[in-house]
Amino acid sequence: MKSKLVKVLDVLRPEILSSHLFPCRHRNTLNMAPEVHMPGPVCLIENTKGQLVANPEALKILSAITQPVVVVAIVGLYRTGKSYLMNKLAGKRKGFSLGSTVQSHTKGIWMWCVPHPKKPNHVLVLLDTEGLGDVEKGDNQNDSWIFALAVLLSSTFVYNSMGTINQQAMDQLHYVTELTDRIRAKSTSDNNVGEDSGDFVSFFPDFVWTLRDFSLDLKADGEPITADEYLENSLKLKQGTSQKDKNFNLPRLCIRKFFPKKKCFIFDRPTHRKKLGQLETLHDDELDSEFVQQAAAFCSYIFSNSKTKTLSGGIKVNGSRLENLVLTYLDAISSGDLPCMENAVLALAQIENAAAVQKAIAHYDQQMTQKVKLPTETLQELLDLHRASEKEAIEIFIKSSFKDEDHLFQKELANQLEKKRDDFCKQNMKASSDRCSALLRDLFSPLEEDVKQGIYSKPGGYRLLIQKTQELKEKYLQEPRKGIQAEETLQTYLRSKESIIDAILQTDQTLTEKEKEIEVERVKAESAQAAAKMLEEMQKKNQQMMEQKEKSYQEHVKQLTEKMERDRAQLLAEQERTLALKLEEQARLLNEGFQNESRQLHNEIQNLQKRMAQPRRRCVIS
Repeated sequence: MKSKLVKVLDVLRPEILSSHLFPCRHRNTLNMAPEVHMPGPVCLIENTKGQLVANPEALKILSAITQPVVVVAIVGLYRTGKSYLMNKLAGKRKGFSLGSTVQSHTKGIWMWCVPHPKKPNHVLVLLDTEGLGDVEKGDNQNDSWIFALAVLLSSTFVYNSMGTINQQAMDQLHYVTELTDRIRAKSTSDNNVGEDSGDFVSFFPDFVWTLRDFSLDLKADGEPITADEYLENSLKLKQGTSQKDKNFNLPRLCIRKFFPKKKCFIFDRPTHRKKLGQLETLHDDELDSEFVQQAAAFCSYIFSNSKTKTLSGGIKVNGSRLENLVLTYLDAISSGDLPCMENAVLALAQIENAAAVQKAIAHYDQQMTQKVKLPTETLQELLDLHRASEKEAIEIFIKSSFKDEDHLFQKELANQLEKKRDDFCKQNMKASSDRCSALLRDLFSPLEEDVKQGIYSKPGGYRLLIQKTQELKEKYLQEPRKGIQAEETLQTYLRSKESIIDAILQTDQTLTEKEKEIEVERVKAESAQAAAKMLEEMQKKNQQMMEQKEKSYQEHVKQLTEKMERDRAQLLAEQERTLALKLEEQARLLNEGFQNESRQLHNEIQNLQKRMAQPRRRCVIS
């Protein structure tokens, strides 16, 4: 009874998940939070009439994944049990179509995104590819592209085959020998010379070979060996110069050079042949116990050892970046070009860096809107707030951007931040002018009305007017938050009233001509003193603006220099890993007696060492 209930739940699980765990699947936005994930696979790359096309629904799912992704792709001949292993990795018995006939079920590349079981805040992206060598397709052109795309998109590449690693198995893996004909590492590679294998190693995934229905004893020279040792032995080269020897060695050399990190798993037959078509419904206790343990060991290894998908330079790939890679590679294939890793990274950088500029500017706007209360008391107060917000904006850009060739996007950010600062300064001046003008109107309007009524146009009126004006000036100066235009607005107002005041002075009969002359000189002196003070203030503001520009430049240089140092350290670490792998492979080739191959690898090692010794670039933003 319990078994039947479990089977019923398994049948219903996709519908349950679809309605409760994935409510926003068809909305414009998709939250890939750990507890909300896809109920089943969707086709990522459709293979229709020989054309490879991205599925918009799958791209929408990827675009919403902000967490880093671990991408596991599986390839192999059709009807070899690839989909079963991928379902196990997804933690489900049903999902990717297993099929139960000699026909290939999976067309194109199917995708299933699930929360990573061992890496918090990571998403495990499973890619199940259509079976290679399907006789219904007629040619293997699409097989080669499917194989190449699986390599390009994954961080762990699983090759699934039946039986042992013999020459037939190697012949079936001829796609690996075509990789350099299908993929370019650099956009400027010399086709006559060929690309350095190290260029591919830097972005190729880890290689896992899964052998299904393996029936041999794992022994060599009568001694037990591991599955990994069995793989290493199978990849040994054969001495000889005949075409047959070259054909024997070529796929082995490619695997050894392109996939330095290799792992092998063997699997017994899961159950009796007649029950193989029912694998989706069989429980572990209905399967061969050895197979169950082997499948568990495979899943455990993938969960623990598969790396986050990372591009050259240590760039972590999230869902939206993976989406852009898919589109870039498919665009190249459809246009007749070879997918180029360097071009793909640069194209991705253009999209991400433009978005990084907007993200940084949006943060700056948010911070300034929250912190700035116009008008500020001084210009320096505003500039300090700008500088703090600018520093955070640059940090956000630096964190989000990569491969900013010639620092074009950072220059764009600097230009936009400078314009934002100048706009805030203009707004600050206007807010101050408006506040001061309104304050002067409120304070002086009664006095202006008295002047109009002729209250000061009488003997002794001039001194009363000057006294009242001075009192109102003091009151004005004591008002807070007038801003940086306080003095200039006051002097502009007073200058506008000079003719009226002078007229009252000249008609005041209590003053002698000499006293009037002295008063005129005093007013001129005050005016000149005020003008000098305003000039000094203007020079001070200009100096503060110049200092702020320099501080902004230094902040950009400081953060960019630190980023370049981190990037260089990351690149050197990658190059050192590649160098160590090349030296290890060279020693292995020498030990096996392959001098020519060793010399070729020696040249690659020297080229890599020259690149590692190149002087670091200077940080220049202008």
